[in-house]
Amino acid sequence: MYYIMQLSVRNVAKKTFKEFKARTVEEGVPVGTALTLAMEEWLERRNTKRKKYLELKPWDWGTGTERTSKDIDKIVYG
Repeated sequence: MYYIMQLSVRNVAKKTFKEFKARTVEEGVPVGTALTLAMEEWLERRNTKRKKYLELKPWDWGTGTERTSKDIDKIVYG
């Protein structure tokens, strides 16, 4: 649902806004609609749970890879 709203926004990069507005004109999409889509996408990315390093589980890379970590350490650290 959309409603009419007057909005003033500070700290918008002029170049970014000009490019954004030009793209909306090319696509035939009102700026308000494009801003709504951009805000929804931003919120969705923020709400996506990111895995923490401690939550990552090891997995088997298959036969012949048992020493991969040690081989990489030898190459990197000598």
